[in-house]
Amino acid sequence: MFTKLLQSVTLAAAAIAVAMAAPAPASAVSPPLDHARTAVHFDLAKGRTPENIALAPDGTAYVTFAKARQIAAVSRRGDIRILATLPAPADGGVHTPALGFPLTTGIVRAHDGTLYFLYATGTADLTGVWRLRPGGQPQRIAALPAAGLPNGLALDGRTRTLYVTDSALGTIWRVPASGGTATAWSTDPALAPAGFLGANGLKIHNGAVWATNLDKGTIIRIPILPGQRAGTVRITATGLTGIDDFAFTGHGDDQIIAALNTVNQVALIRPDGTHTTVLTAADGLQGPTSIALRGNTVHVMSAAYLTAEDPNLLLARLGR
Repeated sequence: MFTKLLQSVTLAAAAIAVAMAAPAPASAVSPPLDHARTAVHFDLAKGRTPENIALAPDGTAYVTFAKARQIAAVSRRGDIRILATLPAPADGGVHTPALGFPLTTGIVRAHDGTLYFLYATGTADLTGVWRLRPGGQPQRIAALPAAGLPNGLALDGRTRTLYVTDSALGTIWRVPASGGTATAWSTDPALAPAGFLGANGLKIHNGAVWATNLDKGTIIRIPILPGQRAGTVRITATGLTGIDDFAFTGHGDDQIIAALNTVNQVALIRPDGTHTTVLTAADGLQGPTSIALRGNTVHVMSAAYLTAEDPNLLLARLGR
């Protein structure tokens, strides 16, 4: 995530220290990924810092441009169409937790084309879950605490329930997709921040909610019990510095590919929790924030929050 100047410098310094201490990462795309290429470059001057991505069956990528407060559609050819720009908070977003500016974050797409996404502003009138129906206007369908930072978003299509990570409050919220009151689903300590941002990326997979913790470098699994209750938390992977969003590869049980934002890498995480680096800055990464898969094509969004150079969409092929 992008931070205020002092926080950016601190994170960058930490990332450099980690990189110097760790073994040299892969210098280019590594198996099981290959054919990495930068497909789309975004305009940093317009605030087009891609934070999260949801793919449609036709190959369109729906993206949140965090700093621009926008929702956009990016075609297979790389054409960008802005679907909505959210209203700026009256105070400019200076009270947005941890960051000090308003931003759009997680996004998911329902089968009917409806987009659900998150907006964090530090104000009670705008922070929460928003919806954009095809051809419609964005509307907030659930308020979330102004003191929180809603970040990752997942839709359980079976129960029509949205799950939201709150990076500031260390909470996973549950919200009906039809809108209504948000309920704290889990406040387990594994979700809490440790100085900056806690619970971050979020997915529903194999009957459980999976989340990352950026500060702690972990992946967390929480079973969904009968009645949609939260089960016992299990940490499935550690040592993932600066982990942001992630996706399941569909290869084997619970194999994950994850964006490691602050160290500018993408990692492949095996079911036993071990991981290897499969993409680096040498492949075009610029602070990766989110990952999505369509077939064997891996989409990696980079927001360039720390590099401030080239926010982009990178594509790679996942080998079978």
